[in-house]
Amino acid sequence: MEDSRIIALFLERSEQAVEALDHKYGEAVRKTAMNILRNRQDAEECANDTWLGVWNTVPPQHPNPLVSYVCRIARNLAINRYHANTAAKRNDTYDVALEELEECIPSALNVEDQVLAGELSAAISRFLDSVPYEDRFCFMRRYWFSDSVIDIAATMHWKPHRVTVRLSRLREKLHQYLKEEGLIA
Repeated sequence: MEDSRIIALFLERSEQAVEALDHKYGEAVRKTAMNILRNRQDAEECANDTWLGVWNTVPPQHPNPLVSYVCRIARNLAINRYHANTAAKRNDTYDVALEELEECIPSALNVEDQVLAGELSAAISRFLDSVPYEDRFCFMRRYWFSDSVIDIAATMHWKPHRVTVRLSRLREKLHQYLKEEGLIA
């Protein structure tokens, strides 16, 4: 079913909208949540919460593209659950991915830094627009969807070392780009 038809079902408040959304994007939502949470039951609950989140926000939202909107809700819910689940624990895969990015992106913990966070987000988008598709794909799969290096390598039909090296070089380029933009020292 096309995204526009699914959104129309949500606007009509039809329960078929949730079924259609789950059918079309359920796998992507569950994989996104699973990559962060590493627990199938939590990932399934996160998917259900995602459907509720979409139900509660469409209308008034008319998301385009729908997949990005749905996965962003799932990711945010999974991150919130992750923080709740791991207050004193460590999730190696997700923490390692975040630690990799800490080297080139400053943390936005206070109110002053929220302005910088918006500028930083825009700069990262510009940077990703400037790199080849394969680099952008690897970056997004690793740092947005929290895929493991092994999963990315399998998808790209590469060896894991190639993905690791590519991500390392990409982080270096991003760090340099952010310096040139004056966003980090």
